[in-house]
Amino acid sequence: MSLPLPPPEQLSAFPGHNFALIHGLGMAPVFWRLYAPQFMLEHKTIAYPLPGHDGWPLPVAGQPLYTQQIVSAYANAIERDFRGQPVTLFGHSTGGFVSLAIAAARPDLVRAIVLIGGFACGRFEGRERLAARLLRIPHIGPALFQTLFKRWISTRETFRSGSIDCVYDKSCPWESDETQQMMEDVRVRLQCCRPEDVGSVVRWFQNSTLLDHLEKITTPVLNLVGANDEIVPAHHQLRLARSMPNAMTVLFGQTGHLLMVERQSELNRILSRFSAAPWIVMSPGRSARITKPRITSAQAEGWVATRGSLIARFKTAWGTKTAQIH
Repeated sequence: MSLPLPPPEQLSAFPGHNFALIHGLGMAPVFWRLYAPQFMLEHKTIAYPLPGHDGWPLPVAGQPLYTQQIVSAYANAIERDFRGQPVTLFGHSTGGFVSLAIAAARPDLVRAIVLIGGFACGRFEGRERLAARLLRIPHIGPALFQTLFKRWISTRETFRSGSIDCVYDKSCPWESDETQQMMEDVRVRLQCCRPEDVGSVVRWFQNSTLLDHLEKITTPVLNLVGANDEIVPAHHQLRLARSMPNAMTVLFGQTGHLLMVERQSELNRILSRFSAAPWIVMSPGRSARITKPRITSAQAEGWVATRGSLIARFKTAWGTKTAQIH
């Protein structure tokens, strides 16, 4: 059974680059109205929900999901909303998983990929959180998951408390009246979702892996990693980048899973440079399809210089280009 197309949430409509944003599990496109990088809002940017989230219910409540049908729905939406022009996919967490699946199946639609807290295997190499494990319990697992999900979104306090693991600094120094209202808007949108649909998304990525497809993704990839990510382990995110031929990783110290919240200003500067020339991560003069990425210290320093002194050092690690921000 095919899926209907995801509803677009238009964030900006200026000429220039095209950006398609896909959020993570238990989130809503309205989140990006506050936390989309400013650079994106100066171009054409559309946010899409995950299946079963915010205005995109599954045709049958709790139905099984398959990668091919999910990719097809997003691809058709991109063709509809961007008139077939390639986009930079900006995926957070599960949205990153979806972005990689789209790039693997429809490279003609993808100019570049930006991952934040991304993963390529739904098991995180053996690490799963409680809600995901509940779904594996025979008979009662789905009901337990749905109960936990409904309890999480039931009040402002429970929603904030359940989300606190996503950040490194639990005191949330960036929190303001504006951010609190945004999170309330997300919570209200999630209350319109069917918990069994959200559970279907979890079961889908639990049983899915893209690890065998990564080396075939030749699209330029900017992989942004919070070193203290408690949701998707940093070592998985680094392994992910190592497996792709044209990926650059930027590792943020003292940063968790919500990098776009915790490092908003740095993210905007890095993204603006990458978006202007995503091929910077590719080896010059050779086909992306046959090369592993290489970068010299001089090249790295030239790239970083456009951002002042944000990046303290550039090093080669895990077989891919890696910058570390302290």
